[in-house]
Amino acid sequence: MFSHIMIGANDIAASKKFYDAILATMGHKPGVIDPKGRCFYYTESGIFALTKPINGEPADHGNGTTIGFAAATPEIADAWHAAGVENGGSTCEQPPGVRPSPVGGLYLAYLRDPDGNKICALHRVTS
Repeated sequence: MFSHIMIGANDIAASKKFYDAILATMGHKPGVIDPKGRCFYYTESGIFALTKPINGEPADHGNGTTIGFAAATPEIADAWHAAGVENGGSTCEQPPGVRPSPVGGLYLAYLRDPDGNKICALHRVTS
């Protein structure tokens, strides 16, 4: 459905460190910095990118916005969460765990990145 997601970051180096750590737990390679100083994570299904806002204003998080990353297992979601806290992120919402939903159980782990963006690791529970 999506070709890419790009979010604003005030400190690309700090954000790259954070996202390199959490995305490595999901098997993704470190981000690549382009000539404009933006950071890109390339996958078979799309691109996730970090940039300083082009209007020169500080980056800020979107109220009500959450970006979700697919986790193959609950253990990967837990490792993702731990790596995030260890690399400049902060926990938010409830602790990682299963939550009921209309589409079945979801194992969710929420973080705020160094710029306050709300992100989530999600694993769909099959049993």
